[in-house]
Amino acid sequence: MSFNAYLKNIEAKTGKSPADFRRLAEEKRLTENGQLAEGVKASAIVEWLKTDFQLGHGHAMAIVALLNDSKREHDD
Repeated sequence: MSFNAYLKNIEAKTGKSPADFRRLAEEKRLTENGQLAEGVKASAIVEWLKTDFQLGHGHAMAIVALLNDSKREHDD
C-alpha cells in the first residue's frame, strides 16, 4: 500500500486530513517546526493515535512519518 493510500484510509476512518493531524500534534506540543518535538518518541504519538482515533499501528506510524516530515502526502 502506498503512503498516500494510508493517508486516504486514515482520513476516511477519522475524518481528519494530514493537515489536521499536523495541527493537532502541534497543539499537543508533540511536534515543533515540522519535526517531533525534543524528547517526544514515536511511541507516544502512536499511543495518542490509537487511543483518540482508533488507528492501528501501521496507520499510526504513517502519521508519525508525516509529522516527522520524513514523508509527504505526495510520496509513495
